[in-house]
Amino acid sequence: MNDKQLRQDVIDELDFEPRVHSADIGVVVEKGVVTLTGHVPNYSHKLAAERAVWRVNGVKAVAQEIQVRVAGDKLHNDDEIARRAIKILAWDTLLPRDAVRVQVQDGWVKLSGTLDWNYQRESAEEDVRKLGGVLGVSNDISLSPAAQAIDVKQLITDALNRHAEVEASRVTVSVQEGGTVGLEGDVDNWDERQAVVRAAWSAAGVRAVVDRLRIGWGFSRQI
Repeated sequence: MNDKQLRQDVIDELDFEPRVHSADIGVVVEKGVVTLTGHVPNYSHKLAAERAVWRVNGVKAVAQEIQVRVAGDKLHNDDEIARRAIKILAWDTLLPRDAVRVQVQDGWVKLSGTLDWNYQRESAEEDVRKLGGVLGVSNDISLSPAAQAIDVKQLITDALNRHAEVEASRVTVSVQEGGTVGLEGDVDNWDERQAVVRAAWSAAGVRAVVDRLRIGWGFSRQI
């Protein structure tokens, strides 16, 4: 697929996504790398735009340069955002009470603390990033000490073999002491790549995932 066609496909997908104000978003494509510019009214819309782009076949990487511009009547002070963040985290039944600390500066929310599972860390971020006035979220929550590397590797390998979306034979899993998982190999699309990463994060004791999976060509990233 050439860049011109890919750009049109990305624009069409953004138009199709109901959570995105696509008229205020610019799209540039070069060699499969999509750059998003412009502005959106809140942080959730910014993330929705990026997710929409990743759904498009042929996208190799996304450069996210969209700005969050909160309307004047919807601006909130940092202390108000912090209070609301603490309250919504307290209501989240997936999280141990008071396990996540919140710091807010100029609309940016920083989360810290220690949790047992990555899904809990993701849930905490999901809770706060949809609050009004939030311009961004830094998720610095750490995970509890890791299990034995050999056990983690076997758990992930078994999960990939069970997964209908994943061709497990093309994925290599390595685990370092301390719970860092390395993923290498080839996948057909972004959904398959995400399925592999989710499987890695689902194993107890995983503290970091280094994603070197390739979608057609050698783009990789660290999570």
